Amino acid sequence: MTTAESAPESSRAAEFDLGRLLAERGAERYELHTRYLNHQLPRMLHTIGFDKVYERAEGAYFYDADGNDYLDMLAGFGVMGLGRHHPVIRKALHDVLDASLADLTRFDCQPLPGLLAEKLLAHSPHLDRVFFGNSGTEAVEGALKFARFVTGRPRILYCAHAFHGLTTGSLSVNGESAFRDGFAPLLPDTAVPLGDLDALERELRKGDVAALIVEPIQGKGVLEAPPGYLLAAQELLHRHKALLIADEVQTGLGRTGDFYGYQHEDGVEPDLVCVAKALSGGYVPVGATLGKDWIFKKVYSSMDRVLVHSASFGSNAQAMAAGLAVLSVMENEQIVAGVRAMGERLRSRLAALTDRYEMLADVRGRGLMIGIEFGRPKSLKLRSRWTMLQAARKGLFAQMVVVPLLQRHRILTQVSGDHLEVIKLIPPLIIGEREVDRFVDAFTAVMDDAHDGGLVWDFGKTLVKQAVAHR
Repeated sequence: MTTAESAPESSRAAEFDLGRLLAERGAERYELHTRYLNHQLPRMLHTIGFDKVYERAEGAYFYDADGNDYLDMLAGFGVMGLGRHHPVIRKALHDVLDASLADLTRFDCQPLPGLLAEKLLAHSPHLDRVFFGNSGTEAVEGALKFARFVTGRPRILYCAHAFHGLTTGSLSVNGESAFRDGFAPLLPDTAVPLGDLDALERELRKGDVAALIVEPIQGKGVLEAPPGYLLAAQELLHRHKALLIADEVQTGLGRTGDFYGYQHEDGVEPDLVCVAKALSGGYVPVGATLGKDWIFKKVYSSMDRVLVHSASFGSNAQAMAAGLAVLSVMENEQIVAGVRAMGERLRSRLAALTDRYEMLADVRGRGLMIGIEFGRPKSLKLRSRWTMLQAARKGLFAQMVVVPLLQRHRILTQVSGDHLEVIKLIPPLIIGEREVDRFVDAFTAVMDDAHDGGLVWDFGKTLVKQAVAHR
């Protein structure tokens, strides 16, 4: 027995003190990131004034060292569906660690994956089986592989402006060239316009299409599939012996006011569904590919193919416990009903401002996935300023709104995509009237300033200089 093995557990734990490490070196966070990680991230944060230091987080809020609260309307790109550090999920993770389970032996069947699959499928009555991976892009990769294999066809259709992930397979169905540039050759997949059934049918007639993958609401720009499109697309696909894949990585688990985004349209039953993000509870990465029984049985057709698609950390106990706790909270706290109510309150209050502000062009979305789009104003004074920003770089006005929301009102939001004049709101699903009203009041103050020619435009000049300098 080695010395390390014979030492008491308490003394071994004392060898590593996370609290002391953070106390000693936490102030180096931006320097460490610049030196060892993506050096452009701290540079960008410093430039736009997002280089805050958050000490802790709870629910829908961050807190700095002085105790100031910051309202989170971003939810970690949707990962923090139930907010930060939900007590039920924390307890589940403590419990699963304390249980010292024989996890990931690879040659047994632990109960937690089966229990989580059963729970997920209860919300997906037309689906039968689940594969657990570690992320949204991995869930998409699994769906692409399954669709290609069971149809014997090579090509996947996706929608223009789609975002399905950044690994090579999911990047091949990514509708944004900025993400794809420089990473060719990718898979031979084809974009069709969202909502264009004629374009879809033209591609299907070629006979080599395995599936269409679609987000019920696109994250980039918050663009919703037109009413009736998903059902009509499903019928076309099945007529041509191809599959419908619903990417619910961001729209799933209550985000749109239903458990899945596709459930807003009667009769839509995707062959494969991808989920991730909120299923993690914000703690342990997890992704899931849900599918019909015949698809899984064709992929895993014999014992020789038992590991033909697998993941080293898939179905690990911590991720499964987090997922089970998330679904329990969603049911017990009636999260979906709350999303419908708060989403309607937020969207209606923002939509009422479109007549008040020239540059507020549209408010759209479902549930707590809302897009605020800005557009060219009519008045000459505002139009000249708008034109100045657009000439430097499209998307700068939206950034001009996002920055003072954080710096003056302590509210974290995001521009919905590169070169887009759209702010996307995807707050934690647990927000209430206080958070909705705080955001709308702050947004109104920023828009008042933008239309009056106040400090917002001073920051706009800084953005223009940065945009021009980096052309």
